[in-house]
Amino acid sequence: MMVKTRYDLLSKALTLFFSLIWMVNGLFCKILNLVPRHQEIVAQILGKTYSRELTILIGIAEIFMTIWILSRRFSRLCAIIQIVVIGTMNILEFFLVPDLLLWGKMNLIFALGLMLLIYYQAFILEAAIKIR
Repeated sequence: MMVKTRYDLLSKALTLFFSLIWMVNGLFCKILNLVPRHQEIVAQILGKTYSRELTILIGIAEIFMTIWILSRRFSRLCAIIQIVVIGTMNILEFFLVPDLLLWGKMNLIFALGLMLLIYYQAFILEAAIKIR
C-alpha cells in the first residue's frame, strides 16, 4: 500500500514506534532478561516466589500487544488498552518502586508523553487521515 500523505507516513511511523517499544520491553527486557531491573520490579510488587515466571508472562503479553498494534485491528481499543496499561503500571511503580525505575519518579512524565502520543495517533491523526 502506498503512503498517500505525510499524515499516513507519520501514522505508520508511530505504529512502528509503539510496536517496537512493546517488543523491546517484552522480548529483550523481560523474556530474555537483558534488563534484570524489570524482574526486580515484578519481584517487589508481586513477590519473589514466581517473579521470573510472571516477568516472562508479562513479556509474552507485551509481544501480543506488538502483534495487535501491527495488525491495526480494533486500533482505538488497542490504544485505550495501551494507555490504561501504561498508566496503571507507571502509577504503581511511581509509588511502590521508584528507586528501580530508569528515571526514577520522572518515568511518569515519559509515560504520560507516550500515552498522549498513543492517543494522538489513534484518535486525532487517524481521524484526520479518514477525512482526507
